[in-house]
Amino acid sequence: MSTIRLLVLGAVRMHGRAHGYQVRNDLEYWGAHEWSTAKPGSIYHALKQMAKQGLLHAHEIAPSTAGGPPRTEYEITGPGTEEYFRLLREALVTYDQRGDLKTAAVGFVVDLPRAEAVALLKERTLRIEQWRTSVLEHYVPEEGPGQLGHIGEIMNMWVHTADSEAEWTRGLIERVEGGAYTFADEGDPFVGVLAPGEENPYATGERHPGDDN
Repeated sequence: MSTIRLLVLGAVRMHGRAHGYQVRNDLEYWGAHEWSTAKPGSIYHALKQMAKQGLLHAHEIAPSTAGGPPRTEYEITGPGTEEYFRLLREALVTYDQRGDLKTAAVGFVVDLPRAEAVALLKERTLRIEQWRTSVLEHYVPEEGPGQLGHIGEIMNMWVHTADSEAEWTRGLIERVEGGAYTFADEGDPFVGVLAPGEENPYATGERHPGDDN
């Protein structure tokens, strides 16, 4: 499962058509450069790679009147849309100790119908519980981490993290079932992208060769 593929496909889909720097700017606006591998090089590589795979269509646009190089705008294709929703659904039910996949999935959850989102989140809760049970085959929290030496602190951390995430997921399910947010089958969901010309307060400001493509 590639978090960067999900993020890039989702960002392009939000715009309809977007050039690489717009995608980078959105992901930095969402803080993805802090909690995932969404760095400029990986973003531009993903755009080009998915264009080769037919998931995105690359439109070459005319150079700027100031004489700048031509830019490529990307548009998600039918297969790209299918891949986006496949990745999103898989990300919502997948549980591991990394936070990037979960964070990306939550950021796009309203692209699904409400009932499907709830069903996937319930499946996620079940998988967290199953994962926790597998840890308990080797570690008993009541006996404390010392039973395995300091290595027991790793399993102790895993159990606490699973418990916390299960509680959070159940809370999210309750909020969604209670009518929170606008989902895909209910109208236009909230879109957290920058308006044209709006300054990005979270941009890194670091230049990358791909910014001009």
